[in-house]
Amino acid sequence: MNIDKNKLEELLVSPGHILKEDFDIAAKEAASKKIALSEWLTEKNLIKDEQLGQLIANAFNYAFINLRNEKIDENILNVIPEPVARARRAIVFAADQESIKVGMSDPEDLEMKHLLEKRFGKQAKVYYVTPGDLKEALSAYRISLEEEFSGLLKKGEEQDGSRVNVAIVDLLLENGFLSKASDIHIEPYRDKLVVRFRIDGILHDVLEMPKVLSEPVLSRIKIMAKMRIDEHRSAQDGKFRFKTREKTIDVRVSIVPVTQGENIVMRLLVAENRDIDLNDLGLSANDLRKIERAVKNPHGMLLVTGPTGCGKTTTVYAMLKILNTKEVNISTIEDPVEYDIAGVSQIQVNPKTNLTFAEGLRAIVRQDPDIIMVGEVRDSETAEIAVNSAMTGHLVLSTLHANDAISALPRLIDMGIEPFLVAATVKVIIAQRLVRKICAKCRVSYELSAEEKDTIRSESALLEILKNSGNGDLDKLRLYRGKGCKVCGETGYSGRIGVYEVLETNEGIRKLILAKESNDAIKKEAIASGMSTMLSDGAGKALNGITTMTEVLRVAKE
Repeated sequence: MNIDKNKLEELLVSPGHILKEDFDIAAKEAASKKIALSEWLTEKNLIKDEQLGQLIANAFNYAFINLRNEKIDENILNVIPEPVARARRAIVFAADQESIKVGMSDPEDLEMKHLLEKRFGKQAKVYYVTPGDLKEALSAYRISLEEEFSGLLKKGEEQDGSRVNVAIVDLLLENGFLSKASDIHIEPYRDKLVVRFRIDGILHDVLEMPKVLSEPVLSRIKIMAKMRIDEHRSAQDGKFRFKTREKTIDVRVSIVPVTQGENIVMRLLVAENRDIDLNDLGLSANDLRKIERAVKNPHGMLLVTGPTGCGKTTTVYAMLKILNTKEVNISTIEDPVEYDIAGVSQIQVNPKTNLTFAEGLRAIVRQDPDIIMVGEVRDSETAEIAVNSAMTGHLVLSTLHANDAISALPRLIDMGIEPFLVAATVKVIIAQRLVRKICAKCRVSYELSAEEKDTIRSESALLEILKNSGNGDLDKLRLYRGKGCKVCGETGYSGRIGVYEVLETNEGIRKLILAKESNDAIKKEAIASGMSTMLSDGAGKALNGITTMTEVLRVAKE
């Protein structure tokens, strides 16, 4: 169904969903790229795919469905061959005694509707689905990774083995991307290779390969990442770009020698259209306001803290998106540059040429920047230059390894930064962790077991939070969890969201920093000034059915 520009403008601009200026720019870009404007608007993150779908469905009086939240019946699905489903942009996802349910990107395709009714002998209930949603849903046609791998091995016995080795690596990358894995691990053991995908922060075994494939698979990945294929005793890092059927992904590769061979970890990063919005990260309204105030400062320092893999870079990029306008010069020094940002000068750390964080930061300051992003404050030298930059009229964004927001302050002082400089420059510190979200399709409420009640009672800080929120009676408290379904791979979880604490420095906190008061004293003042701890933020998300209390305690235990 082709929706012309004028109709989309009527649906989106007039009610205020998208600014006219943004809409016009997107329309020109979509035309030049020969992409449907409706798809480009969601790719640019100007509007959410589901929101656009609902607006279009309402405008044309169609029923709407989000297939991401539906369990697709494979027996029903496979009645229609995949090529037909793709060509006609339709997918049958459920059926009952009287009718079949079909999602279509073009509900006006009456020929397809009649074909389905004839094939099934039932009435077809048609739902509008967005093209992006349909693309993702069609992945249900995929055969399992094990079946595809077995097919490739059989081909290798009959045909050219080298081509099959290339196909095996492509298969792992394609399946990793479709499974929404952040990392692919290939681990050697005495008699096999084990492939594991990290999905929503948790590793899952997905495939076992014969040990004989170790050398050809390793060589293929080394060639793609421009590594030395004859080096087997030293760690190597590299990267390459891989095009799936849907998108282009950047792949960062780390190879380390272990006792049984060489261990491979490939991190998958979507290379195009990475448009991150602060509103999508799970920040509370209060925390969001603090960050929005902080990014309006003409100078000062904004820090994001937390362990590796907790989404710090994503949060920093989301702030850069707000700041990235034509009126300012933004420069970054990163290791590595994870995503390209249009309009921003990005520098990749390169120790071989002595381009360290500190040296890169010195160079950036001479480039007349308004805003500087430092990938990570790792040492005293970098910390000193970053703080001095914040003091001399620049807005500096960076990440730091610290357990919570308060701990970032003594961490900077331990790096040799004077307390008066810390008090003067630091505007906001964001501490964060990632928790898995409960699957929306199989979420149910339940009463706490005796064991869970005992666990909560043993966590005095959590129990206090529950009491303050009116949920202190554990015998009456109902929480949420996922039962497990096909949508979430029977895990009960789907996707991740952040839990945060946002420390906004004020006069009281600055005085405590200058007086070198303890972390506990600063934390007490911060909470009195309206800071919500990570545990409190996580507990609120658990009470609202977004995540489980188990997940919250896993990452934010005090």
